[in-house]
Amino acid sequence: MTPVDIGLGSVVLLLALVPVGIVGGRRAAATPLLYTAAALISLLALANALGALLQAGEPSVIVLPLGLPWLGGHFRLDAVSAFFLAVINLGGVAASIYALGYGRHEQAPHRVLPFYPAFLAAMNLVLMADDAFAFLLCWELMSLASWGLVMAHHHHHDNARAGFIYLMMASFGTLSLLLAFGLMAGAEGDYAFAAIRAAGHSPGVAALALGLALLGTGSKAGLVPVHVWLPLAHPAAPSHVSALMSGVMTKVAVYGFVRIVFDLLGTTTWWGAMVVLALGGVTAVMGVLYALVQNDLKRLLAYSSVENVGIIFIGLGLALAFRTNAMPWAAALALTAAMLHVFNHSLFKSLLFFGAGAVLTATGRRDMEELGGLIHRMPKTSFAFLVGSVAISALPPLNGFVSEWMTFQAVLLSPSLPQWGLKVLIPAVGCLLALAAALAAACFVRAFGIAFLGRPRSQAAAEAAEVDGFSLAAMFGLALLCLLAGILPGLVIDSLAPVATILVHDRMPEQLGIPWLSIVPIAASRSSYNGLLVFLFIIMSSSLAAFVIHRLASKAVRRGPAWDCGTPDADPATQYSAGGFSQPLRRVFGTFVFLARERVHMPQPGDARPAVFHVRLLDPVWSAVYGRLGRAVDLTAGRFNKFQTLTIRGYLSLVFLSLVTLLTGLAIWL
Repeated sequence: MTPVDIGLGSVVLLLALVPVGIVGGRRAAATPLLYTAAALISLLALANALGALLQAGEPSVIVLPLGLPWLGGHFRLDAVSAFFLAVINLGGVAASIYALGYGRHEQAPHRVLPFYPAFLAAMNLVLMADDAFAFLLCWELMSLASWGLVMAHHHHHDNARAGFIYLMMASFGTLSLLLAFGLMAGAEGDYAFAAIRAAGHSPGVAALALGLALLGTGSKAGLVPVHVWLPLAHPAAPSHVSALMSGVMTKVAVYGFVRIVFDLLGTTTWWGAMVVLALGGVTAVMGVLYALVQNDLKRLLAYSSVENVGIIFIGLGLALAFRTNAMPWAAALALTAAMLHVFNHSLFKSLLFFGAGAVLTATGRRDMEELGGLIHRMPKTSFAFLVGSVAISALPPLNGFVSEWMTFQAVLLSPSLPQWGLKVLIPAVGCLLALAAALAAACFVRAFGIAFLGRPRSQAAAEAAEVDGFSLAAMFGLALLCLLAGILPGLVIDSLAPVATILVHDRMPEQLGIPWLSIVPIAASRSSYNGLLVFLFIIMSSSLAAFVIHRLASKAVRRGPAWDCGTPDADPATQYSAGGFSQPLRRVFGTFVFLARERVHMPQPGDARPAVFHVRLLDPVWSAVYGRLGRAVDLTAGRFNKFQTLTIRGYLSLVFLSLVTLLTGLAIWL
C-alpha cells in the first residue's frame, strides 16, 4: 500500500468512529473506547506521515470516483503534506490520550464524541486533497466539525455567540479560498492541483490570488485583522479540543497558505512578500499585547496563538522575499524556520492548553484572579505548565528559542535584497519580532506566577488536587518533546529538507554532521547554536549552586508565607494581581491598542464605601471593522423589511426588474 492509501484508510477508520459517538455518546464506556481508538488511529497516521517524510520519495497519488463528475477526487501525499500530517496526528495522539482522563469530567459527552473523530479526519483529508473541490469540501467539513465542538456547551450565551462568529468567519474564509481557486483555475476550469500548478498566472491574477489566500487561510489561522473568532471559540471548546484548534487546526490553515502561494501560484512579486511580512509582524505584536491583559487563562492562550501565527507568517514572508529575488539558500533558511515554528508551536501550545484544562478540572476556574498557590496542590501540572511557558517564551534550551532564533538569522540577511522596500521593512519587522518575544516572556511570567505561585485566591484553588494519570502522561510527553526538539534541533531541521526542496528548490546545510550537534544556519563564521551544550551548562551550574547553598550556607530553615509583597499580612488580596501585573504595559500601549479606559471612584473622607477601579478594554479591529459592518447589516436589513409586505403586483414587478437588470449586465459583459 502507498502512503496515501494508508492515510485515506486512517481517515475511513476515524469516520467509522462517528456512529460510535452518536449511538453510545451517553454511555460511560463510549468515552474511553472512542478516545483510545482515535489515539491508535492517529498513531498509525503519524507513523505513515513520518515514513513518507523521511523517505522523501516520489509523491503518492490516487484518484477516486468522488467529487465533480468530470474531475474525480484527487488525493496526494508529498513531503509538504507529510510534514503537516505528522504535526496534526501527533497533536491528535496527545489530545486523545489527554481526553481519556479529561473526558470523564465532560458534562455533555454526547455533544463532543461524534464531532471529535470527524474533526481529526477532516484535517487529514485537507492535507491530502489534490484538487480544489476536494480541498474546499474537506475544509468545510473541518470547519463544521470544529464548530460542533465549539457549540458543545451551547447553553452558555458566550459559547453560542462564539460559535456564531466562528461560523461566519469560516464561511468568509471558504468564500475567499473558492475565489482564489477560481482565479488560478482560469477559464478552462481544471481544478486539479496539477493543472493549476502547470498553468501560468499573470502578475495581476497572482497578486489577487495571494490576497484571497491570505484572507481565506488567515481567517482560519488567526491573522490580524481576521482573528476575532479565535479568542472566543478556543476558550468555549473543551480543553483537549482547544489544544487541537489552537495547536493543530491553525497549522492546517498555514498549510493551505503554503500550498497555494509557494506551490500552486509558482512565482510572486516582492511587494506581495511585503504584505505577508507586515501582516505577520503586526499579528505577532498585537496577539501578545492582547494576551498580556487577559485574566481568563484559556483566552490568554488563544491570543498567544495569534502571536505565534504571526511569527510563522514572518518566516513565510521572508521566504517569499528571498525566493522572488533568486536567493534559494536564504529562502530555505526562512522557510525552515517557519516550518520548525509550526512544529514547535503545536507542541507547547497543546501542552499549555492541557495545563489550563487540568486547572479547570481541579478548580472549576479559568480566571487567574481566582487561582494561585497551585504549585503546592498540583506540582506535576505546575511543572508541565512551566515547561510550556519557558518554551513559548523562546528561552533556551527549549524548542521555542530555536525557531525564533533562526527567524532572526533570516532577518539579518535582508541587506542582500535589492528592493529598498524590503530593506526597510524587514528590519522593522525584526524589531516587532523582538518586541513580541520580550512581551511573550512577560506574559507567561504573569500567567504562571499568578496562577501557580503565591497563595490561593479562592477556596477552589486552596482545595485543588492533582489530575489523573492520562492527563499528566499527555502533558509530560509533550514537555519531553519540547526539550528534545530544543536540545537536538538538527534532527528536525534535517527532516524538513524535503519540504524546503519542494517549495523553494533548496535546503539548509545538513546539520547532523556538525560537531557537538550544533546547528549552523548559514556558516559557522556568521552564527551557530548548540542547545545540548546550553542544557548541560544549565544543569551543571544549577547543580553546583544547589550544592554550594546546601553545603556551605546556614543549615537553619526559615519558613514564611509565600509572596507577601513586603507585608506579613497573609490575606491573598495583598498579592500582586493579574491586572496589577499588566497595568504598566496596559498604560503604555492601551490607549491605541486596546482603546483602554480607566475609571476610578474614590470615596470622600469619612465615606466607608470601598474605592472602585474599573478598566474597559476594546478590540479596535472589532470596533472599527466588524462592529460597523454589523450595524450596517442591521440597518440594511431594516430597510429591506418592507419587501416582506409587498402585494402580488409588487413582487411581480420586482422579479421583472431584477431579470431585466441581470440580462442587461450579461449583455454588457459579453
